[in-house]
Formats: sequence, structure tokens, C-alpha cells
Amino acid sequence: MSEKIPNMDYDADEVINEFKEKIKWPKKEEVNVVVAPSKVPLRVFLSLLITVIGGGIAYYMMLPALNIHDSQLYTFLILLVAIFMVAFSVLCRANKIVERREYVKKKSLVPIIIVAVIAVVMVVGYLTGITLFRANSYSNLMTVTESDFETDFADISYDEVPRLDAITAKNLADQQLGSLSEYKSQYVVSGNSTQINVKNSPVRVAYLEYEDFFKWINNTKDGLPAYMYIDLVSQKVKAVNCVEQFGSGIKYSPTELFNEKLVRHLRFQYPTYLMDASNFEINDDGYPYWITPVLDKTIGLFGGTDVKGAIITDALTGESSYYDIEQIKTDKSLSWIDVVYSERLILEQYNYHGKLKNGFWNSIIFQNDVNIASNGNGNIAMDDDVWVYTGVTSAAADTSNFGFILCNQRTKETRYYQNAGAMEESAQQSARDAVQNYGYEATFPILLGVDGNPTYFMSLYGASNTVKGYAFVNLEDKTVVGTGLLDVAKSDAKALNKALESYIDALTAKGDNVNKDDVMVDDDDIISADNNASADKNTQDSTKPEKITGAVEEIKTSVNDGNTVYYLKINGKYYYIKVTDCMEVLLVAKGDKVTVEFEKSDETFIPALSVER
Repeated sequence: MSEKIPNMDYDADEVINEFKEKIKWPKKEEVNVVVAPSKVPLRVFLSLLITVIGGGIAYYMMLPALNIHDSQLYTFLILLVAIFMVAFSVLCRANKIVERREYVKKKSLVPIIIVAVIAVVMVVGYLTGITLFRANSYSNLMTVTESDFETDFADISYDEVPRLDAITAKNLADQQLGSLSEYKSQYVVSGNSTQINVKNSPVRVAYLEYEDFFKWINNTKDGLPAYMYIDLVSQKVKAVNCVEQFGSGIKYSPTELFNEKLVRHLRFQYPTYLMDASNFEINDDGYPYWITPVLDKTIGLFGGTDVKGAIITDALTGESSYYDIEQIKTDKSLSWIDVVYSERLILEQYNYHGKLKNGFWNSIIFQNDVNIASNGNGNIAMDDDVWVYTGVTSAAADTSNFGFILCNQRTKETRYYQNAGAMEESAQQSARDAVQNYGYEATFPILLGVDGNPTYFMSLYGASNTVKGYAFVNLEDKTVVGTGLLDVAKSDAKALNKALESYIDALTAKGDNVNKDDVMVDDDDIISADNNASADKNTQDSTKPEKITGAVEEIKTSVNDGNTVYYLKINGKYYYIKVTDCMEVLLVAKGDKVTVEFEKSDETFIPALSVER
């Protein structure tokens, strides 16, 4: 009986452990067998299909140029390889079956080689274009010629001198847009305005942007209805209604989201072009266009950025045409284009020229004859073109400039003037100090010539961002300052002339004999905000002002841009005028008989030139 009883003398834990050893999942380092999945061609095809779909989505978002000089293209190619390998791994169930994982690893050799080759090309392309090896090539990107200040700045036309910089122009455009009920709460003014010349007068134009995503949904069908036009001389701002004037809104712009987004629209039209940021411009008839510089990399694969042409895009229809840079420079039919070379690119190229013309190591160690552009830059209107102005200082960040440059934004012609003096920030501070009791700020200075004296010109503005006066500061001696304020002169034109007169007196006190008769101008020769001059001084309305006499039926007031405006209702129409332009309007009461001088208009609200009791 006992012989039939099995031997129970064993360790249960040992049995269980032996069983676990037999059924346990092998570790990957213990696997020697590589098992290929079934239907490999199908899995490869599906992986490629997923790569195409994922790559298409990535391309739509990234928009790389199909150009070996675009570093983003290499990133895109690496992304495609990564998408394929992830898709192939998942379809082979490499994350579930360890033998399949080993198979996928062995098949990853080719993709890894592709990524390695792409990385090597990028590194070599970068190294062949760094300033360490190519300092001379970088210094020659821009050709700089010395020029004479007195010759180039001999004549001052004050009706071509901008009173506003980019910041104050933007603020005024914001205020004007807020007063237009049809655009209120739907759009905002873009911060990317462009200074251009329209029939020899400096203006800024800015496109609108949708205020938020929901406003885009509500309005994108019709596009942006208008753009903002800021006259930099008269300081008059208006919203140009494209729908009324040209029959359509702006359908293509940076503020759109899908195919109408400007950069995507252009990428699909020109898949191989390297493109800089687009500039919003208008032609002499006010029709809106996008000017998109086309770039070239002239040093190595990714260095030596320059402009080789530009794409002109109809902002309403999206039709585009490419023009070579030489044609843009010489074709008179394209002379309305003002900005092809961005301020950023101009300053970058000049800094290369100033730092590297004597070699890379000199720019680091010895720094002989090394100079760079000073902080800040402005725009000057000359010869019906827009020029970038900036001071030139040493690499040691001196507190003064030893010269300045002008660079044409259409042709890249660059002139250097060896006129030393105060930096722009110092000139601004001198202007602020001269009116410190008013607390006014100063715009970025513009360089002018006053009887051969290089002179910074600035507008002074208050908290409302409206111009309150003007200041002249001598380039060589920043203590020579002249100011004129609207609150004192009661006229924009008189304030400008007062600033010029006090500046000449300050020059004379320093021993510089300036003949006022040669410098001062008549008030009538200065286009100002007083008369709301149009951008084209040669086509101003020459009709004589009209007068109306009648009893004041109603009086209303408002504060516009910090100025109190009176509205007098006479014979059913409102005639309005600023208090600063006519103090006598303060004494007018309802029922008084007054005489109003105005320019003929069919509007309900008519700007008055004067009011007499």
C-alpha cells in the first residue's frame, strides 16, 4: 500500500519557479531569434501612406521651401523619416512582440544612415558659411560709399519731413479705428506698418487683423474691409475702405488661418523660394499689395542672406508676379515699391561690413576700425524713396556716434557720412529735458540739414500720443536745442517754425552765424495738421474757402486725441473746429450769430477753418 503512495517529499516553491521559467517572457537581450512579420510589403506600403499623410500635415504647418538653402527643409526631412519608422514599428507590433522589435531594429539601418547624412550636410553647410572662415565674403555683402552731408542735405522740404514715428503712428491708427463703429471690436491695427512714399509724401500704411479667432470666423468670408493710412506730415489718419473703393476686401493677409494665409498662399505658388516677411504697401492709386522679398543664401548653405527679387501680390485677388531685383531697381513702372530690403537685413549686413572688413580675429581681439550700427534706426524720405537711417558707433558701445549711414530700402544703395556727434538716445533725452515741465516724450530722431548743420529733428508728444510740438537738436553739440509747442504757438505750422527759430538762436549763441532768412520758411509753405493736408501736396484742393453766417442751433463738444473739439450746428449741418485752432469758439453760446469759414463739402460734419462771432 505504501509503495503506491507517491513521494510527497518536494519543495513546492521549486516546482512553481521551474514552471515560471518555462513560461516567462524572454528579456530582449536573451532573444537570439529575429522573426519577420507577415505581409511585410503591405506594412511598408501602409507606413509610407501614413508618412505621406503625416508629412502633408507637417508641410502645411511648417511650409519649408523645397530649397537646399532652407534649414527648415532638413528638419522636415528628418521628421518624415521619424514618422515612417514609428508607423512601421507600430504596424509590425514591435511594441508587443520582442522578436518583431529586433526585426525592426535591424531594418532601421537605412533610415539611420539617411538621418546621419542629412545631419552631416547641415553641419558642413553651416561650417562653410560661418564668419570665422568667410569674414571677407560677409564684409562684401554690402557696398558702402562715402557721401557729403551738405550736398545730400542741402535742401529741406518740411512738407516731406515725417512728424510721426512707427510707434506714434500706430497709436493714432488705433485711436482712429476705435472711433469707427463699423470696424469696432472686430479688428485691430497690425503692429507691422510700412513707411512708404506716396507721390513724394511720407505715409505709413497698416493692415488690419482680426481681434480674435471668433472674429475671424465671423468676418473671414469677406476678408479685411480696410487698411489704415497715416499721413506722417499732416498726422491725419483714415481708414481706406477697400470694399467701397476697389469692390472687395483684403482676402490674403498674415492674419488669415488657412489657404488665404499669405505665407501659405505664396508657398503653394512658389514652393522653392526663400521668402522674407511680407510688407504691406499701396501704389499711387491707393490699391493694396504685398511685397515679399525673395532671399538668397550666398555664403555656404545657410549664410550670407541677400535679396535676389520680390513677389508682388494683389492683396484682394491673390494674384502674384515675381520680379528680379535688378528690374525692381530700374523699371519705372515698379518705382512705387519702396521696401524690398528690410531694416533688419540692412542693419545685419552693415554690421558684417563694419566688423569683418579687416578679418574675423580683428573683430574679436584687436578691433581696429571696427564699427557697428547704433541702437535704434529711423526712416527718411529722399528722392521719392525710403531710406533707413542709423548712427555708426564703435564696437565698444561708445556714448556717441562718429558717423551715420543711409540705406535705400528699394535698391540697397548705402551712403556713409563722417559726421560725428550725439547718439540718437542722447538727442531724445536733450529734447525731453528741454520740455521736462510738460512731461512730453520725443519720437526717434530724423537727421536733417539746417544751413549745413547736421540736426536731429523730433516730434514731441504727450500721453494721448498726439504731437504737442517739435524739437531740433544739434548732432555735434546736443546742448544746442530748439523747441516749439502747439500750446504756445496755437498752430502746428507756427510751432514748427518756432522750434526752428529757437534752434537757430541757440546756434548763433554758440558762435555759428546762421542767416534766418536763408533757413526760415513761411507758414504757408509748411503742410501741417492745421489744414489736414492730403498726402499729395501738388494736388491739393485749390478752391477758395466758403463762409456761412447764421445762428448757432446747437453746440456739442468732444475730446479727440486729447484735443477739445466744438461742433456748431448751423442750418442743419455741424461745423467743427479744435479749441487750439480757434480760442474764440469757447465764447460762442447757443443762439449766437457766427460766421464760419470752411472748405466746400457735402458731409454732415464739416471741418471749419475759423469761427467769428
